[in-house]
Amino acid sequence: MSAKHSTIHHAHFWGTREAKAAWLNAHDIRTTEWRKLRPSPSLYLFVPRDERLAHIYEAFPSLPKLFPTNSVGIVTARDHLTIHWTPEDAWRTVLAFSRMDPELARTGYKLGKDVRDWKVAWAQKDLLDSGPSRDNIVPILYRPFDIRYTYYTGKSSGFHCRPRPEVMRHMLQNNLALLAPRRVEHIGEWQHTFVCTALSDHVAVSLKTIDYHFPLYAWPGALDRDMFAHPDPSHRQANLHKGLLPALAGAFGREAEPEEVFNYIYGVLYAPTYRERYAEFLRVDFPRVPFTRDAELLGKVAALGGRLVELHLLRSPELHPPSARFEGKGDSKVAKGAKAGVRYDPQAQRVYINATQHFAPVPQEVWDYRVGGYQVCEKWLKDRRERTLSVEEIRTYCRIVTALGKTIGIQQALDELYPAIEESLLSLDLGS
Repeated sequence: MSAKHSTIHHAHFWGTREAKAAWLNAHDIRTTEWRKLRPSPSLYLFVPRDERLAHIYEAFPSLPKLFPTNSVGIVTARDHLTIHWTPEDAWRTVLAFSRMDPELARTGYKLGKDVRDWKVAWAQKDLLDSGPSRDNIVPILYRPFDIRYTYYTGKSSGFHCRPRPEVMRHMLQNNLALLAPRRVEHIGEWQHTFVCTALSDHVAVSLKTIDYHFPLYAWPGALDRDMFAHPDPSHRQANLHKGLLPALAGAFGREAEPEEVFNYIYGVLYAPTYRERYAEFLRVDFPRVPFTRDAELLGKVAALGGRLVELHLLRSPELHPPSARFEGKGDSKVAKGAKAGVRYDPQAQRVYINATQHFAPVPQEVWDYRVGGYQVCEKWLKDRRERTLSVEEIRTYCRIVTALGKTIGIQQALDELYPAIEESLLSLDLGS
């Protein structure tokens, strides 16, 4: 019996609702200009794509291949209970919540009904089983440039709905991690990657994506009960595919350090040409990274990527002095509302937090800059509406503005180098 073959056709029309309705009224299946598709494995996408470019891109190793130990970020289920501005806020909440009657705690903390993966009683038991102990209060990257604090025991479930201990336990040591989603749910520029040295929330990069956490180092054999110990740094292993560093050493005639490889990957992911060229593929699966066989070029890209890493961790010497200042008289409280709240004055290059106080200068391109789904300068402040900014928060915002301005310049430098990467591609067969 012969196999039956189907033919797949595709057509699309962009425009306003009115324009679409008019077009549909004027066309039918016979008068529509169709494009024949030949979906290919493994995604079998039912949309047109550049198959020649796809063939090139799919030869690059993906992030999960490069960083074998990975997972989505932490899912809290109840951010207002588990995520806090300061370690002191987190500790006070833990002590109070853990000692309350479950139903009183549910009402007092506005926790709503229990769900399959998170229950008030489980959360309280997790806290009580762990002490509670102040040692379990740790930083967490909540949004870009926005470090908060949480109480972390690493249990498979409890205070957090999905704490991901198999990966996050490695972040309780001196470590570095790349964040990126598997797919994004919008059409436009791909800009969905960031870096952290702490735990990360599962929507740290974008509310409309699920972010994966790729640590640079792992401590194999570490037991859950030793999670908060400080193991010998010599016991750590690079969380890189076992064949990657040997392959680079063979191509370069020298060993590449794990940090150099991490910085190179980060640099590539921030190159505008890479983001634009592979935008349609970046939207549907994990990023794939081209490697150059030119050791000098890899070093140059890694140096720029390393600068980005330090800027995005807000620990770069390039942030001193900051490019922005905090000006005006007032109480430093971020106001709520469109008129008196956070707003941008493009002519004066000012970001107002209330009627009388602002940050300046903030260039338009810095104000508009996005990491993932977040417009960083606006999001960071709006999350602090009706909150009085501390001196350290004011300094942090000035550093963020500085970091973003320098990021734009570094991206331009990366774009000048990126074409040479694809002209000198290293064929990597990393296998399984």
